[in-house]
Amino acid sequence: MKLKRNFYVSSGLAVARELIGKQLVHCSSEGVTKGIIVETEAYIGPEDAASHAYRGLRTDRTEIQYGIGGYAYIYTIYGMHICMNVVANHKDFPEVVLIRALQPTAGIKLMQNRRQKQSIRELCNGPGKLSQAMGITPNCYGMDLCGKELYIETVSGIAPGISVTERINIDYAGEAVHYPWRFIFTNNKFISVPPRS
Repeated sequence: MKLKRNFYVSSGLAVARELIGKQLVHCSSEGVTKGIIVETEAYIGPEDAASHAYRGLRTDRTEIQYGIGGYAYIYTIYGMHICMNVVANHKDFPEVVLIRALQPTAGIKLMQNRRQKQSIRELCNGPGKLSQAMGITPNCYGMDLCGKELYIETVSGIAPGISVTERINIDYAGEAVHYPWRFIFTNNKFISVPPRS
């Protein structure tokens, strides 16, 4: 069942946790791809030095974060890797959830062609990788996740254990580096980076 608006109109931390075990779906002109969400990170607006909305920054790029939850916030890092985020919370609460890794479940051959990779484990074990595999592009910015093209759905029979760790690759963010706002499907081999021991 496709997630409805009320799922997203909650705190970014709650959405980040609850997305684990849900399934991301992209219906593109090339075909349908799907993957179970196994890793997320929450970015909590003006007080979070790792957030694009830190100190209330509001630009054309970040504007979608200030709307109601349930829309796609897409951006590019290092000039090449596309990251997909889910907008959470109410209007004017700029909180997002970065989807960091998926366990591919459908459209795997299409994912392999897009990534030029055969290893299923390596198709979506990172935010840039999963965007490439799923065919998520900057054109997906602002898409309604309650629509028919890019959305998230529940999957029966999945009740993941969830582990909580510090976020990764945000060394610039001062004390925010240590916030425990990364959520992973416990013992899932498709996550991007194993938790620190």
